[in-house]
Amino acid sequence: MSKDTTQSPNLPWVEKYRPKQLDDLISHKDIISTISKFVSEERLPHLLFYGPPGTGKTSTILAVAKQIYSPKEFNSMVLELNASDDRGIGIVRGQILSFASTRTIFKKGFKLVILDEADAMTKDAQNALRRVIEKFTENTRFCIICNYLSKIIPALQSRCTRFRFGPLKQEQMVPRLEYVISQENVNVSQSGMKALVTLANGDMRRALNILQSTSMAFDEVTEDNVYICVGHPLRKDIENIVNWVLNENFTTAYQNIMILKTQKGLALEDVLTEVHSYVHRIDLPLHVRMHLLEKMADIEYRLASGTSEKIQLSSLIAAFQIARDLLAQEAK
Repeated sequence: MSKDTTQSPNLPWVEKYRPKQLDDLISHKDIISTISKFVSEERLPHLLFYGPPGTGKTSTILAVAKQIYSPKEFNSMVLELNASDDRGIGIVRGQILSFASTRTIFKKGFKLVILDEADAMTKDAQNALRRVIEKFTENTRFCIICNYLSKIIPALQSRCTRFRFGPLKQEQMVPRLEYVISQENVNVSQSGMKALVTLANGDMRRALNILQSTSMAFDEVTEDNVYICVGHPLRKDIENIVNWVLNENFTTAYQNIMILKTQKGLALEDVLTEVHSYVHRIDLPLHVRMHLLEKMADIEYRLASGTSEKIQLSSLIAAFQIARDLLAQEAK
């Protein structure tokens, strides 16, 4: 997401606009200022970055590495291993150990090992890694990146300075998206921009991927086009579904929803998620809302277990029909 766009035009936008330096990063100012202080004072500790995807963890450490090392030094001083690489105990004892143990004769400073998606590493590999970290702290720094902190063993956590990267706020995402839109000359409506940040849910990578795919598929990035591109139910479709389940009889509601699902290629799980947030927005008596939320939670659990969508759809409609009867009793 840097301002340098001289690279290959075929690059995905998430790579083309990846920040090149710490100043380009759009959020987590407190974390970045702390790390900048570490770098300027040459007192960088071992780091542990954790948080949801697309929140700037990898971008931050790569920007730090580019700030510390010149382009010539980068390849010899930085070892980056991702989840796609084999990172079992053999790699820790082999590649990582040999990289960390070799000293830099002609260059001052330390080497940097970046272990991306470290929560995919086995417990044995993590246990082997803690000894390597301890032994070669003098000339090597480690940066461990993961989505789930609980999957990193406590012994590794205690050897690192931890930073949590939370989901990005909408006001942080919009200026960067507007910058990419202006660079790429994309036609985006106001509703399209709102849909982008809503669906991204604090994930900048997801926002850019949706923007790129929608701009390639349609001339204009509108709300409907964004939802169609990602196969997400449209807001008016959800309104129709809630209207059918509350006002039509069971058979009509079931047939209408099945037709809509087939035409739009919708998954019941996506429909359920949107109906859930819709129920929170509409004014319902407390006991009716609680009944619906409880039933929808059960349906989601059963869907996650791999049950039949048709049977679960029937269950969803039945829950709303009972809610309708409860509302009718209230009115009497």
